[in-house]
Amino acid sequence: MHKDDLTLIDLARNAAETFADNPAIFDTDKTWSFAEVNAASDRVAAGLAADGFQCGDRIGLYCANSAAYAISYFGILKAGCTVIPLHLLYHPNELAWILNDGGATGLIYLGMFDEPASAIRQQATCLNKVYRLGAGDLPEGVENATKLLGATGEVPSPVLNPNESLACILYTSGTTGRPKGAMLTHRNLVYNTFSTREGMKLLPGEDRILVILPMFHAFASMVGLLTPLCHGCALVPVGKFDPQGLLKILETHKPTILPAVPSMFNALLRMPDEAVPLFKSLRFCISGGAAMPMEVMRKFTEKFGIVIYEGDGPTECSPVTCVNPIGGETRIGSVGFPVPDVEMKILNEAGEEMPTGEIGEICVRAPSVMKGYWKQPEETAASFFGDWFRTGDLGQVDADGYFYIVDRKKDMVIVNGMNVYPRVVEEVLYTHPQIVECAVIGVPHKSHGEIPEAWFVAEEGVTLEAADLRKFCLEHLGKHEIPRRFHQIDALPKNANGKINKREIRKQGEEERGITG
Repeated sequence: MHKDDLTLIDLARNAAETFADNPAIFDTDKTWSFAEVNAASDRVAAGLAADGFQCGDRIGLYCANSAAYAISYFGILKAGCTVIPLHLLYHPNELAWILNDGGATGLIYLGMFDEPASAIRQQATCLNKVYRLGAGDLPEGVENATKLLGATGEVPSPVLNPNESLACILYTSGTTGRPKGAMLTHRNLVYNTFSTREGMKLLPGEDRILVILPMFHAFASMVGLLTPLCHGCALVPVGKFDPQGLLKILETHKPTILPAVPSMFNALLRMPDEAVPLFKSLRFCISGGAAMPMEVMRKFTEKFGIVIYEGDGPTECSPVTCVNPIGGETRIGSVGFPVPDVEMKILNEAGEEMPTGEIGEICVRAPSVMKGYWKQPEETAASFFGDWFRTGDLGQVDADGYFYIVDRKKDMVIVNGMNVYPRVVEEVLYTHPQIVECAVIGVPHKSHGEIPEAWFVAEEGVTLEAADLRKFCLEHLGKHEIPRRFHQIDALPKNANGKINKREIRKQGEEERGITG
């Protein structure tokens, strides 16, 4: 069958047949084979069908990384339903809004989230059925998800149109207003699993993906869940990112690929030297989700002897769009080439292609680009130039076809009419020998329009003076790029994906605006 005619269900069943006895999921208390994952997700689908769920119904999934997450996800798909993964750090009010907006009639959640799930249920009036995963007393009105896992009814055979039927709705965390639901069809995700497998040169039957990023996130969902289970690779789910806790997992399961975000690689740099040999099973690492500071990449490769291949892709593109060539030339600061079946261009505000080396907006055309935003046709229309999706990333492409992200369009700072890209300033600050992490934001200014402001974490016991940092920056940056204010704090706020949360930094800045050093 051609990729256009396949669903994720088809891929998962084919992988289960081809790799039946191979390990698929190394969970904390059990290793699941592909055949076992297939059978368990079939039972979930049968249970959902017996409870009245039909093709096109939406079901929320509120769960930490685990075999239970993967089995529930594929069980929902096999019932012909659409998954709405829920962000573990969102407030229950936000999650209830997402479920109501998506019209979810079901919810599957992990027992450790009883308290927020109770608050969600009170506000998510759309819900008809709620299932709880794990041991413990059932709250009133909630059913035990083991009922699904023990279902003996007929496994449904949903009739799906890969190009139209939604596999999932991923709600993106916008900087303003409510999140938008990116509608991803089976065709979108099927294509991206093939693109990811080929772009990352995965070895079916051999590779083991260490999943420390939360599976509700687009990057982890594609690289650490859908691609491995659809193409014969195993996954090692980790419920919470804990550098020390990873050592036992590395020693026991010997994963071969580690996808993560830059702040996680930065945290791993602080591992003791005696832990380095435990990383030797890794063939390589993949960084995505945020710009990788060059200094962090250099130090990581130097310490562990493992190459980090930087890639990129927005949620709306399923999400993987590009990666540096695995085993080939990695260009520091570049997100590499488009993966197979993906086209990328640099366009200006008029939708015209920019010359090589010129900065514009990175735009994508691919079968993996979303169907649109759920119930937001105007937002959908505004996010496209024809059939080219506008990523919101400012970037450029070099003469050899390597793409570079300069910054997020919304993060660019305009000082006296001149563009300042926070990532450029951050790269310089990361080269300071005593700065561990940093983030640069733009803040309003009466005279200059905006000014750059730097927030940073220094090495333990070190206090850095603003005057010294300005002098350091002056050696590498133009005067308009030098932060006017420096804030030293104990830790930069991060979201559940481990990315530095600039929105939260801006909120803190509004409260502390007078601190200039």
